Amino acid sequence: MNESNPIISNSRNLINYLPSKGWTAIVVIIAVLIATPILFVVSSIFIDAGTIWKHLAETVLTSYILNSLLLMFGVGIGVLIIGIATAWLVTICRFWGCRWFEWLLLLPLSAPAYLLAYTYTNMLDYYGPVQSTLRSWFGWQNYNDYWFPDIRSVWGAIVMLILVLYPYVYLLARTAFLEQSICTLEASRSLGCSPWQSFFKVALPLARPGIMAGLALALMETLNDFGTVKYFGVNTFTTGIYDTWFGLGEREAAAQLAAFLMLFIFTLILLELWSRRQARYYQNSSPKSHIPRYQLTSWRAILAWLVCFLPFFGGFLAPSLYLVDLVIANAETALENNFFNLANHSLMVSVVTAIAALILSLIMAYGKRLQDNFFMNASVRIAALGYAIPGSVIAVGILIPVGRLDNAIANIMEQGFNLKIGLLISGTILALIYAYLVRFLPVAFGAVESSLGKIKPSLDDAARSLGSTPSKILIKIHTPLMTGGMLTAIMLVFVDVMKELPATLVIRPFNFDTLAIRVYQYASDERLSDAAAPALAIVLVGMIPVIFLSWQIAQSRRS
Repeated sequence: MNESNPIISNSRNLINYLPSKGWTAIVVIIAVLIATPILFVVSSIFIDAGTIWKHLAETVLTSYILNSLLLMFGVGIGVLIIGIATAWLVTICRFWGCRWFEWLLLLPLSAPAYLLAYTYTNMLDYYGPVQSTLRSWFGWQNYNDYWFPDIRSVWGAIVMLILVLYPYVYLLARTAFLEQSICTLEASRSLGCSPWQSFFKVALPLARPGIMAGLALALMETLNDFGTVKYFGVNTFTTGIYDTWFGLGEREAAAQLAAFLMLFIFTLILLELWSRRQARYYQNSSPKSHIPRYQLTSWRAILAWLVCFLPFFGGFLAPSLYLVDLVIANAETALENNFFNLANHSLMVSVVTAIAALILSLIMAYGKRLQDNFFMNASVRIAALGYAIPGSVIAVGILIPVGRLDNAIANIMEQGFNLKIGLLISGTILALIYAYLVRFLPVAFGAVESSLGKIKPSLDDAARSLGSTPSKILIKIHTPLMTGGMLTAIMLVFVDVMKELPATLVIRPFNFDTLAIRVYQYASDERLSDAAAPALAIVLVGMIPVIFLSWQIAQSRRS
């Protein structure tokens, strides 16, 4: 048969055209499902919340705004200083332990901020090991004999958040420093610039886009935090949403608070995008070339070591060792209190969400590869908004429409069939997994899209010429080549779900607790010894993607 026959050629084009359009429709549907909770929160602005909103505005709204701004300002300054300083030291300087610090400085990412809050509060309170040791050393008898800072304050919350969020800036700043042109840095040195001048005048401006992206991520996580600020008694939008919904029973007012919080988020997104548009730099040399390092000696080497060690010690080593000590001290009861049932719940929702996120990400990334048009790009952008939205906002945006849907179905069944049914979706694991997907789908999509982008389009063309459909190409050709990216996507989503607290606390089914929920409950009851085992389990699981990420960075530099 003549393959060049125009009828045969047009038939093949039609076969390929129809599946491609089908992928576009599927991606649009995914985007609509992801965007629905966000749209419901935004639409709540036009709902009359009655006198409760006026009451909130007159009493606590100002404190929500001021505390949120103060947290963002303090955390922003802290993560910039620590993240940039440590990234520059391990990238451009040589001192004892610098190779170890390259990955040790990422480990605080494995522990959510609320774990540090609970741990440090127990360590630093009046009967904790720190103050008890100080009293025994100096002979102090009671609290009136000395002064000790109160960690349960807005400043304590800022410190906790800095210790776990600086790796966002560190990681992206270090990547930017590694990719900088050697020629540019050596030119600055040949023109007489000192190391400090080369850093401030050349390296730092070149790394600004990456640094700002890391800062935006850290500030978004700051606004998303619930456990830390709730435990420390700091009123923010996340605590206000929870208190208004469950304490006052006002869903509309809680939704309007969530919409107000989204203004902060969208402002951060716009500022980050504006920073990228204002700073475009191009490198001339290969990023795989090794940048000459400064050899630090004497007091400079000691200072550099301390600058790198202290964030790692405060953000990971000290709280982890304390949790291990608590688990050992309570070894007989550490794995009781329904520990394995809680672990099973956490593993179940994490695995299901990770697999679902991977499948949806593959559909979105491959659909964008097939049809790179306006509708596809817009749909992908919309679906990627979820990670920027705090879990408490997503929870509100899901419970309102899902609750209305359940009520509508119940009314139809009762009036049309005389059947009384309960809630079908609200308060179920399905609603909880839906919230996780809205929140963490962008994480999986980023890893999958990056991996898919490395596959040459010529492979697709060759497969199509042999009669393969888009689905077969994805399953038989692309998927085996994307094993690393798919594994990364699964691990990142798995760990994020394990650590997620606000959305889980609001949406979880009745009598369905996870490790994160149980840690929060025990810590709220001042029972950290009982919370130590589930808290340590969360940290250990969180270490897996961090170590894997560090290994990938090291491999990319050697290849």
